[in-house]
Amino acid sequence: MLVPQTDRVPHTVSLELSIDMPVPAERVWEAITNWTTQGQWMLGTRVWVSAGDGRSEGSEVSAFTGVGRLGFLDTMTITRWQPPNRCEVLHTGRVVRGTGWMATAPRAASPAGPGRTGSGEGCVFVWGESLELPLGWLGRLGWVVVGPLMKAGVRASLKRFRATLQPQRD
Repeated sequence: MLVPQTDRVPHTVSLELSIDMPVPAERVWEAITNWTTQGQWMLGTRVWVSAGDGRSEGSEVSAFTGVGRLGFLDTMTITRWQPPNRCEVLHTGRVVRGTGWMATAPRAASPAGPGRTGSGEGCVFVWGESLELPLGWLGRLGWVVVGPLMKAGVRASLKRFRATLQPQRD
């Protein structure tokens, strides 16, 4: 008789990217937690609130990433809600499992440079994931290809997000 191994710990990988934002944390928070607009800047993804208000612990958010019908559904439960500083989710889907977080942190005033206002009024935005790889060794092998692609996609998406928040010039 085959008995499934229940003590087996899945292999996890982590990804954390940060980006300097030209606006205060409150504005970043309002924009990032407007779930339905995430598809405007998150590459190939459509996001919606699937249960609750989407602005409290226990609410559920779903995201479909792909093209047409080819892709995967990422279901999430909000496990920590601390506006405007941190939102944590538990990925509960068949493909994506693990935890994710979005956080804002103040930044010190700095000289103007790429993506910086120089005023100290902006913040740093952090996007993080700690994901359980499916399919054992095959999932680990796949991550060698998927990992860098995911990181590049998230980085590009965060730059697009920042562009949506650029201060309006008269």
